[in-house]
Amino acid sequence: MKSEIIEKLKIPEGVELIRDAHLINAKGPKGENSRVIFHPKIKIEKNDEFIVLSAKKATKNEKTILNTLKAHIRNLIKGVNEGYEYKLKICSGHFPMNVSVQGNELMIKNFFGEKKPRKTKIPQGVEVKVEGDIIRVEGVDIDAVSQTASKIELTTRRTGFDRRIYQDGIWIIKKAK
Repeated sequence: MKSEIIEKLKIPEGVELIRDAHLINAKGPKGENSRVIFHPKIKIEKNDEFIVLSAKKATKNEKTILNTLKAHIRNLIKGVNEGYEYKLKICSGHFPMNVSVQGNELMIKNFFGEKKPRKTKIPQGVEVKVEGDIIRVEGVDIDAVSQTASKIELTTRRTGFDRRIYQDGIWIIKKAK
């Protein structure tokens, strides 16, 4: 058994990482994002071109936590460098749906002939665009983008109805990689 685990993560060109105690700020061409990353058994150090994560014991638990923290930092870097995008498709077979963005809300009108529109809040830092029957959800924070896409999908959920027959709604067709 190893006595220590060391993982290195290369910081790409054009991305600036600033570590302040447990907060890691990332700045890149798409924007900036920050996240609190801390575990008492994992040591995080920043060099000029690498972030080094290390654990003194090489147990299964420490290795799992170390790889999780490494994935969070990798997601921060990818978000500010490339960004994340989800695509959703508007499917309306029974009644024509009207979907629009008004301020920080997504409005869905005439869903199954309902008089009252269904609404979903859009968090700050996430951009939602409606292009015909496709909705694009974009941003630098993978958590915010994926949660927004999920909330949009759940807004058109109808409990007690068979999804194979009543396929109307808004469905995620492409996830961020």
